Amino acid sequence: MFTASNLAELIGGEVVGDGSVILTGIAPADVASAGDLTFAEKPSYLAAAEAGMASAILVPRGFESATKVLIRVKDARIAIAKVLPLFFPPERIAAGIHASAVVDSTAQIDASASVGPHCVVGAGVKLGKNSVLMGGNHIGRDSHVGEDVCLHPNVVLYARTQIGNRVNIHAGTTIGSDGYGYVFDQGRHRKMLQVGNVVIHDDVEIGSNTSIDRGALGSTVIGQGTKIDNLVHVAHNVVMGRHCLIMGQVGFAGSTHLSDYVVIASQSGIGGHLKLGAQSTIGAKSGVMRDVAAGDTVLGYPSASDKQAKRQWIAVSKMPDALRRLKSLEKRMNGSKEA
Repeated sequence: MFTASNLAELIGGEVVGDGSVILTGIAPADVASAGDLTFAEKPSYLAAAEAGMASAILVPRGFESATKVLIRVKDARIAIAKVLPLFFPPERIAAGIHASAVVDSTAQIDASASVGPHCVVGAGVKLGKNSVLMGGNHIGRDSHVGEDVCLHPNVVLYARTQIGNRVNIHAGTTIGSDGYGYVFDQGRHRKMLQVGNVVIHDDVEIGSNTSIDRGALGSTVIGQGTKIDNLVHVAHNVVMGRHCLIMGQVGFAGSTHLSDYVVIASQSGIGGHLKLGAQSTIGAKSGVMRDVAAGDTVLGYPSASDKQAKRQWIAVSKMPDALRRLKSLEKRMNGSKEA
């Protein structure tokens, strides 16, 4: 529970109206009730919020209201991201090791960490301060998990996985599984052993049912602050830079390198051994088969520059009409020949 003034101070905002109003929750404008905070980042949203029951509205600077208390901030969307944890603090999980967990005698578990039911923690594993294994987790030998890490149920770390601090990995994800490597030998596919590992740096979040393969020899690397959505496949020896955004159902072939702040939209496929430059963007459902320069945006399958791809789509949309006109001309020409 906060007053509007308390909340504004915490997020660097200013109150317009009664700063003593009590805020006990946060909700969308159409379902908010008395005591709730809502937010509006556009004038049309403000009108809807003013018509609702919320006690205060979080808005960008310059917004005015004759009927509601406002908390004005530089960026309402960023502010709401800061406010949500205040009303919905993370669940506090008690430290300790559940009786059903199997922990190797050589594992080093910090006293503040939590190992949930039915976890398996292998030899030489290190689990840092305040880190949590929610349950059903398998942590392979010699893996290192940093501080304030949360592995949701049924996350699996294969041997020698290295995870930094404040990493959040959602249910069903597998880190460090075999890379896809075979050589053709005398009529059959011979397996090429994948003996590397996966390194995940600080402040990474990985969605559910994602698979990140270990390197063939070196490491598959996920850079600091990168966010990976659900159902993503990262092949062996892919290296991602800092603060990349990878949307759902993206697939990477091996040894591709992403520089910092790369954005890849959903259902895209990225070929192997490519380089995606810093702040490049891959549009949804793209098939990337060539390097992408820093700052460029590509779209389509196969991918092309955004301007070229849009020209191609416009041209394709005009083809039915062009074909009709062509057939009409052919009929006229054939008719004139017969005459």
